[in-house]
Amino acid sequence: MKKIIGALALSLSLFTVYPASARSLSMGAVASAPTVTAGPQDGSEAPDFTLENLEGKPFTLSSLRGKYVVLDFWGSWCYWCVKGIPQMKAYYQKYKDRMEILSVDCNESRTAWKAAVAKYEMPWLHVYLPDGGALLTKYGIQGFPTKVIISPEGKMIKTMVGEDPAFYVGLDQLFAQ
Repeated sequence: MKKIIGALALSLSLFTVYPASARSLSMGAVASAPTVTAGPQDGSEAPDFTLENLEGKPFTLSSLRGKYVVLDFWGSWCYWCVKGIPQMKAYYQKYKDRMEILSVDCNESRTAWKAAVAKYEMPWLHVYLPDGGALLTKYGIQGFPTKVIISPEGKMIKTMVGEDPAFYVGLDQLFAQ
């Protein structure tokens, strides 16, 4: 019986755990990666960064101060990231006058990133994070997608790992205030 329970637990953990550093895993979900340290807690200042946008120019997160920001760590190789794009598009249209989405592409080539943005017709802001970027460590990213809601003052309000309907319920509650 112990062998069966152990095998079941191992199977479930292999099915649901996808480290942020694993490019080849396309399911993206809740993750556990011992080499990634915990990032800032909700309520703390969102770490600022500057990355290349689609036009090849530097874009800085803090340039969005004064608006709510959804920081979306994703990659086109991530099944759940791509699966969530239609809902992200709907919520962008719903709240684009009150928030901005900034997608941070992770763990793929610039060519694949630009092709995915065009293919999925993602109308919000995009930046490219080269492999091994320290930004994943700064934010404690342990799985894809990870979405971080940032206040107009630059404080982290909520961090969610995985594609979860609760994220969108949270946006509706935030903007109902």
